[in-house]
Amino acid sequence: MPQGKPESVPDDGLTTRQRRTQPLVIVHTGPGKGKSTAAFGLALRAWNQGWPVGVFQFVKSAKWRIGEERALLALGASGEGAPVDWHKMGEGWSWIRKSGSDEDHAADAREGWAQIKRDLAAEKYGLYVLDEFTYPMKWGWVDVEDVIAALAARTGRQHVVITGRDADPRLLEFADLVTEMAKVKHPMDRGQKGQKGIEW
Repeated sequence: MPQGKPESVPDDGLTTRQRRTQPLVIVHTGPGKGKSTAAFGLALRAWNQGWPVGVFQFVKSAKWRIGEERALLALGASGEGAPVDWHKMGEGWSWIRKSGSDEDHAADAREGWAQIKRDLAAEKYGLYVLDEFTYPMKWGWVDVEDVIAALAARTGRQHVVITGRDADPRLLEFADLVTEMAKVKHPMDRGQKGQKGIEW
């Protein structure tokens, strides 16, 4: 895409404007850092454009105080831009196991996905951030084909960004935009743990 111009234009009968405003399914995957960070950057742009934003966190613990959460909720309540809702799917699962069984976590993930489907049907948000949503699909808690079917059937102008490692190949094939974050170097390689302002 030199200078932001498409290399080819499909013969689909759409005008340039119609093609430009089609809602997208975006996937940020790969082993590198920055998948969620990039998605929250999109949320800032959506808020500025007046699109209601719904963030659904599937893995990070409900007790974590995520910096982006505080900032986006403050922006959503500011009276400018658009409203922002932040949903945490139960206690969640992080790199350290939390209380509850796998079935408890699976049930939370399934209920979270059911809520997203209800919101899609109601056209509640202009941007959905499904943070770490690749994991419930990978673990079999949420059916990939059901996700693809629901996203394909969504109406209106609802953009969806999904983050997380190991995205299912079927989801990658379906998505409109896929970015793989590749790790070149990370402070953890030399034993340095995550820190405030960088990881949260």
